Amino acid sequence: MKATDQSPAQGSSPTVLHPADGGSQGAREGILEVPGDVRLYHGSSLSGVSVAWRMVGPANAPIVVALGGISANRRVCMTEQLRAGWWHEVVGAGLALDSERYRILSFDYLGGSAESTGPRAGAEFPSIATYDQAELLLRLLNHLGIKALKAIVGASYGGMVALAFAERYPERVERLLILSAADRTHPMASAWRSVQRRIVRFAATAERAAEGLELARALAMATYRSPEEFAARFSGAPQRDDTGRFVLPVESYLFARGSDYARQYLPEAFVCLSESIDLHRIDATRVFVPTTAIAVLEDQLVPVADVRAMVARLPNAELHEISSVYGHDAFLKEHRQLAKIFAHTLAGDA
Repeated sequence: MKATDQSPAQGSSPTVLHPADGGSQGAREGILEVPGDVRLYHGSSLSGVSVAWRMVGPANAPIVVALGGISANRRVCMTEQLRAGWWHEVVGAGLALDSERYRILSFDYLGGSAESTGPRAGAEFPSIATYDQAELLLRLLNHLGIKALKAIVGASYGGMVALAFAERYPERVERLLILSAADRTHPMASAWRSVQRRIVRFAATAERAAEGLELARALAMATYRSPEEFAARFSGAPQRDDTGRFVLPVESYLFARGSDYARQYLPEAFVCLSESIDLHRIDATRVFVPTTAIAVLEDQLVPVADVRAMVARLPNAELHEISSVYGHDAFLKEHRQLAKIFAHTLAGDA
């Protein structure tokens, strides 16, 4: 089946971008305004919910949804007019997920820092489940007139959302491709994230939430990559800074990344979606959509044993295991390894 997009339903006016942006048929993006209240999985509700979306690629190509980690947004790949894309090493013309062969759809997460509805500085925001993200994706498909997706390719948090969607709405997607994600979170990963959230909340009490986010992200960076990579990159001697204090090479790296992150993202959104990861738990035995899972042997956040256990519970699944010094971040970097698996999984679509 080829899933194609049709005219959007009422609710928002999509922006049609320059034809050079996103392949021969151009790109479209817009904001879906969801009417009424949205009841959330954990018991709260939100009104006035907006969902920002973007679709890139040939108009009549099979549609694939691409979803990433909690820092990802709807701008997945680079185009002639859009020079940035969070998955630009894997998604794009001629890459593992080819934007000239497929029409790539993505959206900004509920509760995030982008243009979908999310928390604002200092304000309370309800807990968000991966099921809530899945429901908004369903509403977006209905709005765009998309009856069924060829696939959802989800990495990290996006893989969790994909699994939640497939459990709830199996008739709307033909296949899942899940990278570095499982049906439930590992307690050790939750331990690291709970400390990160506590750092941000503690800093917020002193009105220094952005500095707290910088520290939390620095800690998070130590979990995304592998010990092997850190040993290769950061085994040099410490240097003294202007105050005479020793600074380790790995310390400079972690806090530079933390500082960059804190300039771009809201502390409250980080806390919201970090919690959403740890609240994630779906029933894998009810996911009947054919699923290809990719586990990274060096992944500290989603251990390969957890992915193996999930695949054993899934009714129709296969597992690919890869090795990468990038650890959990392999889904961002390992184009060559992923291209083979993507081609195998999506073969015969277009």
